[in-house]
Amino acid sequence: MGETVRIEMGSQASGDLLRSLHAALAQEPEWRGRVGFVEAPRQPEGLGGLIEALTVALAPGGVAAVLVGAVVSWARRQSVGDVVCKLSRPDGTSVEVSAPLARSLRGTDEVRALVIDLARQLERGADSSGGA
Repeated sequence: MGETVRIEMGSQASGDLLRSLHAALAQEPEWRGRVGFVEAPRQPEGLGGLIEALTVALAPGGVAAVLVGAVVSWARRQSVGDVVCKLSRPDGTSVEVSAPLARSLRGTDEVRALVIDLARQLERGADSSGGA
């Protein structure tokens, strides 16, 4: 199995958004069985089982561009709020996908350019010794 990428949301409704992104990824054959939930630690006085992140297992050889593309596509469909998804590798390298930015893109060329740029940034940390 390749590396894992952790996906977190910068929103108060992060649990619902993470469930939505999980459902979108799980519909794609390349991500089935590779996406899981990360639950927040249970608090003694509170409810447990709150979702704090997703983890995505990348196939050997990366496929970061495919994951970034899927997250950008999902973010473009988010019509409410300023949703921000943070994708992080275990080495600390991370990129953010902003729904407002993703929605502002016009045409496939702009979407493709954003996906390529973010994927390169995410992969660069995994390939270099200093991170990003």
